[in-house]
Amino acid sequence: MYKKMLLKAMLGITLAAPAVTTFAQDKKTSGNPVVEGWYADPEAKIFNKQYWLYPTYSAKYDEQVYMDAFSSPDLIHWTKHPHIVDTSGVKWVRRALWAPAVTEKDGKYYIFFGANDIQNNNEKGGIGVAVSDNPAGPFKDYLGKPLVDQIINKAQPIDQFVFKDDDGQYYMIYGGWGQCNIVKLKNDFTGVVPFDDGVTYKKITPEGYVEGPVMFKRKGKYYFMWSEGGWTGPDYRVAYAVGDSPFGPFKRIATVLKQDASIATGAGHHSVINVPGTDEWYIVYHRRPLTETDANHRVMCIDKMYFDKDGTIKPVKITNEGVTARKIK
Repeated sequence: MYKKMLLKAMLGITLAAPAVTTFAQDKKTSGNPVVEGWYADPEAKIFNKQYWLYPTYSAKYDEQVYMDAFSSPDLIHWTKHPHIVDTSGVKWVRRALWAPAVTEKDGKYYIFFGANDIQNNNEKGGIGVAVSDNPAGPFKDYLGKPLVDQIINKAQPIDQFVFKDDDGQYYMIYGGWGQCNIVKLKNDFTGVVPFDDGVTYKKITPEGYVEGPVMFKRKGKYYFMWSEGGWTGPDYRVAYAVGDSPFGPFKRIATVLKQDASIATGAGHHSVINVPGTDEWYIVYHRRPLTETDANHRVMCIDKMYFDKDGTIKPVKITNEGVTARKIK
């Protein structure tokens, strides 16, 4: 069955979406993992008073050619939206479609993604963009080519995160291979533009950075988070820094998220949720169940994230229970 779906995707045939599936009808808590299936690198967003999760379909690179999404009114009852984007909608992608970032602008929804796992500047791939009128897709190629297709400042063009500052400016923070860049996006997301000093790709790599950047603003401060260690190993974890601008400088403060050998391994590559109008925060991340040894057997989880009075982030306790219901008012 899967081989047939993959063949259709490679041939450019639009895949018929399976019936929407709803999870966890009777649960009191979300439970971890929050949905069934192998998923990683979750992007968490809030659209139209609904929580949305956009993960990587966790499989071998040549099979990783589509993405699903999940929506929930309360963090417990999740609805699956299959194949929101795939290789039939983005023709230049041939493999390794992963680590999405999603944002809404002017009534349109944009999904940014890494694709093809390029190893040099002569290969086709990098960071792409697809667009839809609906957060559940389907998303179609926006540019017909990658948005960023070069290795600049030694940063592989993957693991992008889109950050909107208070002045309405959108930035993209991205990078693998232990290096991180920030770029200023054009107003219509068709490209990047130089900063006031003439530099287009600013390097903001903090100590320990490997991949998976995330940025958010809280009480006037810019929090920059990232994943460290090896994604297949026990040292995979999330650390953070705090700065006065999106450009830092960012000095590593502490580890926020890591494995618990009694619960799960490989906890990392996360995103965060702030309930609108509150100081309530959640961390959404992937981890590997204790029963699994396959590197791609990763699952999506949610736990609470707390701050101390001085603004530092408290270490997150990973759980099997997950979180209780939280509707958005």
